[in-house]
Amino acid sequence: MKSKRNYPLLLVSQFLGAFGDNAILAVIVGQLTLLQRAGTITDDVLRSRSVMYTVLLFIPYVLLAPLAGFFNDRYPKTTGLTLGNGIKLLGTAVCGFSIWGGEFWQIPGYLLVGAGSCLYGPAKYGILPEILPTERLVKANGTVELLTLLAIIAGGVVGAALVDHLPIVICYSVLLALYGLALIANLVMAPTPSDPRVDLRATVAEFFGHWWELVTAPRLGKVLVGTTLFWVCGAGLKTNFQAWGLQVLHLPSNFQVSLLGLWLSIGIMSGSVLAGVWHQVGDLRRSRWYGFGLVASLILLYTVEPIGAWRQWVVD
Repeated sequence: MKSKRNYPLLLVSQFLGAFGDNAILAVIVGQLTLLQRAGTITDDVLRSRSVMYTVLLFIPYVLLAPLAGFFNDRYPKTTGLTLGNGIKLLGTAVCGFSIWGGEFWQIPGYLLVGAGSCLYGPAKYGILPEILPTERLVKANGTVELLTLLAIIAGGVVGAALVDHLPIVICYSVLLALYGLALIANLVMAPTPSDPRVDLRATVAEFFGHWWELVTAPRLGKVLVGTTLFWVCGAGLKTNFQAWGLQVLHLPSNFQVSLLGLWLSIGIMSGSVLAGVWHQVGDLRRSRWYGFGLVASLILLYTVEPIGAWRQWVVD
């Protein structure tokens, strides 16, 4: 019998976890702004470290994806959720040790947060059919996505505000509390079934088999290339927001820099909604024009620095 408490607890855990994932990056990168303002690091160091920390979260997704899938197929999804948030909590504690042990500790700490997110990700979707009836799955998936996007937006903004106004030790204490509450929500969930028949080697082979099918399928290959380029543009923007906001737009605080990411997220959310309204599944006829529009928008952003004609509009 499916437990009625698992779904609301999953939503609480997902929101707090996604909020923390983005808030911790804002806290880590926000410290670079303070160091740059104090003259401790140069603009070049600010840019390179901002990119490095942004990339760190996703390295475990690339390296551990097949193992995360196996674990969540083999063991209860509630175990995957619990262990994922537990690893995030540990990673945040390691990041917090940087206050006394030096900035280096934020690197392994944030990698651990990424590993926890990688393990948590498959469980949050895979658990839905196990805790809800089929007729509620579409709405439940939409709710999880909505909460995730809200957490991404709010986490980045709130994290930036924290590092602007509070001591770093308090910032990390708040993050530990968020992940701790998410972990508690997972611990009180009713356990879901496991499947001892799942084999590691078979799962990994299946993973790479599906990956190869996606890459070699002519139409899917083009879709993957387009999707990849889209996310490369988005990631390129996001990783350079800190340096661009401070050095080109001359924004005075981490909070105002974080609003750049807010508008980017709102744009992606709006585009996702409009795509569902304007297009049917498999309709790619106008996708190239959206690509041209993306290129034009990036060129327009590029003109801010050399021309400066509309910098004030961006700042306002």
